[in-house]
Amino acid sequence: MNKFVLAAAILIAGSSTSVMAQSAAESTGVNSLMGVAPKTEDFVAEAASSDMFEVESSKLALERSDPATKTFAQQMITDHTKTSTELKQMVEAGKVKAPVPTVMTSNFQSMLDKLKGLQGDDFNKQYHADQQDVHEDAVDLFKRYGDEGENADLKAWAAQTRPALEHHLQMATDMNK
Repeated sequence: MNKFVLAAAILIAGSSTSVMAQSAAESTGVNSLMGVAPKTEDFVAEAASSDMFEVESSKLALERSDPATKTFAQQMITDHTKTSTELKQMVEAGKVKAPVPTVMTSNFQSMLDKLKGLQGDDFNKQYHADQQDVHEDAVDLFKRYGDEGENADLKAWAAQTRPALEHHLQMATDMNK
């Protein structure tokens, strides 16, 4: 089936309620496929969950990985703690009307649980692959919101933050070579 036909079918099927349609469209990847900006609530939830995963998985990497990976992991902890703090501050200041989740999505939690069960080279390979995948998704999310998001402050922050995520993606891609 053509990807765009599938995307349209998912959007139509999920359009019975506007909140559900957007959340379903974002969580299934339809918005990404079609280049549609996420709703503010979806952006905040996904960005916060991604940051939580980055920090927690990188803490594991500090314990279990080789020196080059540990250097990368420390950078992820520093940078994603900073973005988490910035996002929370925008919400607390009333600039963004969306809840910041306190736990990561089940998808990120599953990825973290898998990493927790690995050691040595198996851990490094999975951590490197996860970092590349998560940063590809984050760059896409921040690009879509930064280009067409509905909240001006959050849109500006997403656009300002995206270059750092692109750099993280390049670093992660280089680790996977």
